[in-house]
Amino acid sequence: MANKNPLLQAPPYSVEQALKRLGENLRVARIRRRITIEEAAEKIGTGRRAVMEAEKGKASTASGVYVALLWAYDLLGPFSDLANPATDEQGLALASLKEKTRVRKSKGLSGDF
Repeated sequence: MANKNPLLQAPPYSVEQALKRLGENLRVARIRRRITIEEAAEKIGTGRRAVMEAEKGKASTASGVYVALLWAYDLLGPFSDLANPATDEQGLALASLKEKTRVRKSKGLSGDF
């Protein structure tokens, strides 16, 4: 018997809430565009159930379904800015701690001919 993924069984509260909010937002976007669940599923190449589960914010729904729905509703632009290394303040701060504080000349051969 396969092991159950704990993330799918009981995701952290903030993850669960973010997925539910995303699902609700996708549902509103679909309805405002007057697209049926069947039409959305056909456009992204999946079944009705995958769209319905994404709109419920289920953690077991493949991330590809969420991204494809964003694409189908013309909302993919802001998604490309998620986890952008250039705006990751904590990551940039950690990277700057590991930067060299002084420069030394190499003891190897010089490339001067």
